[in-house]
Amino acid sequence: MRTRISLLLLAGAATLGGCMAKEEPASTGSATAAPGGTVTVADAQGATVATATLHQTTDGVRLVVEATAVPPGTHGIHIHTVGQCAAPGFTTAGGHWNPTGRTHGMESPGGMHQGDLPNIVIAADGTGRLDTVIKGATLTGSPDALLDADGAALVIHADPDDYRTDPAGNSGARIACGVIQAG
Repeated sequence: MRTRISLLLLAGAATLGGCMAKEEPASTGSATAAPGGTVTVADAQGATVATATLHQTTDGVRLVVEATAVPPGTHGIHIHTVGQCAAPGFTTAGGHWNPTGRTHGMESPGGMHQGDLPNIVIAADGTGRLDTVIKGATLTGSPDALLDADGAALVIHADPDDYRTDPAGNSGARIACGVIQAG
């Protein structure tokens, strides 16, 4: 019995020692982290109304928008082709990001722009959240990458996107904009 207990204790110590030897130092994430981006979205007066993060995933680009001071209601929100946000109209952001050359809208028979996103719903207190994946999109490393030489912008519109009318879903004026920054 004593030999059996000694063997069990020895086996347990060897297993514990093996686990400890395999422990790896915590990663800082700098070498292996998926590419990402951040956005500070401001209104025409320059006040921050939302922030967003973008991360490369195996399915595409995950976008998470946290609105803090957007007018209540449902708003179209899109990624635009140029990383510029000159107020008041934010037209410097260009059109929707559309590397696939499709028509606008999730309900369009011809497909949709990669810059087309689900509407964001804003509560009475100005807050709202959008968490979506842009299927097949890439942030960097391809000819059609979002973060190309002239950058890209995230734009919030005054009205809801109808998901079908080309080129912008009848989503109205551009009320807020933010340049997508790598990192």
